[in-house]
Amino acid sequence: MILSTSAALLDAIVLAVVSREAEGTYGYRITQQIKEVLDVSESSLYPVLRRLQRDGCLTVHDQTTNGRNRRYYRVTDEGLCRLVEYRDQWRQYTQKINEIFWGTTP
Repeated sequence: MILSTSAALLDAIVLAVVSREAEGTYGYRITQQIKEVLDVSESSLYPVLRRLQRDGCLTVHDQTTNGRNRRYYRVTDEGLCRLVEYRDQWRQYTQKINEIFWGTTP
């Protein structure tokens, strides 16, 4: 894809992916789900997870599974509020872009 993905958009995407799992999900799974739709490296996603944790949008806990430690992330209430804001901003943004590209709003 020739369009770049901004830090804010990555934050929104990560929050959306993690919010799908009420009990949380682990880092590798998050990166794999995002890589299905975006050309983004794992090394760029882990700093996003840390930033969202630092900002109070995600909680983290470690869990041993099959003898391996996995770090699980779960969206906080603050993270859900921020996701609602991101979704609203995305809706507004895509409407404006659609107007430019096609002259209409779907």
